[in-house]
Amino acid sequence: MNNIKLFESKKVRTYWDETEEKWYFSIIDIIEILTESPRPRKYWNALKTKLHAEGSELSQNLGQLKMQAEDGKMRKTDVADTEQLFRIIQSIPSPKAEPFKLWLAKVGRERMQEIADPEQSLDRARENWQRLGHSEKWIQQRMNGQEVRNKLTDYWKSSGIIQQDEFALLTNVIHKEWSDLTVRQHKNLKGLKTQNLRDHMSEAELIFTALAELSTRQIAQKENAKGLSENANAGKRGGRVAKTARKRLEAETGSSVITSENFLPVLKK
Repeated sequence: MNNIKLFESKKVRTYWDETEEKWYFSIIDIIEILTESPRPRKYWNALKTKLHAEGSELSQNLGQLKMQAEDGKMRKTDVADTEQLFRIIQSIPSPKAEPFKLWLAKVGRERMQEIADPEQSLDRARENWQRLGHSEKWIQQRMNGQEVRNKLTDYWKSSGIIQQDEFALLTNVIHKEWSDLTVRQHKNLKGLKTQNLRDHMSEAELIFTALAELSTRQIAQKENAKGLSENANAGKRGGRVAKTARKRLEAETGSSVITSENFLPVLKK
């Protein structure tokens, strides 16, 4: 499960491994937070060299996972579990080191609580959206849309879609069909980089996204779509349902559903 966690309004890419029951964190994101370096990759490469020279085998035991990069594409990045991350933090002189260690412990504790009581996960998501400045009405629509999205991805998994890039491709097919923009183009319109597009959508954009994904799932289920090609076809048709509705609304109101509105100002210090 790929996810984004916030540390002092800074985003950290994470991955929860269901089998191992542990978090993995993007090391580059954490290096950037702790050092405030404009070139965190260069800092990390230098730190790996230093650790190796000191006889540490830590860098050799680290893994890589595909996570969403600034350009929106899924790219491999170095990751560390909580124990490895504590060792890395010890090698970085930073006034944020201790607060970050407490944050790591909190993230781990919260995940265990969410496994025991999934409703807590929803409560924390709601709190995060409130901090970003969203209204209760928007939050409810966001949560409804997420339920629709989850049902669609569950269907994709059952029909043979397993690769992250396949999920991204199908999502883009649906999005392009209903909005006339790729996901990347929509994010560019809103001035977004690594941020989750849906967290910056207007209420109308969320509704039409949900309609497109609901229609896609129902079409795919009706035809028992299997594999990438058949699900992409269902995605285009599902997206077209929402596109027809969008154009009808725009004709009635004289306003575009697609907007450059975002919530970036709330994130600035």
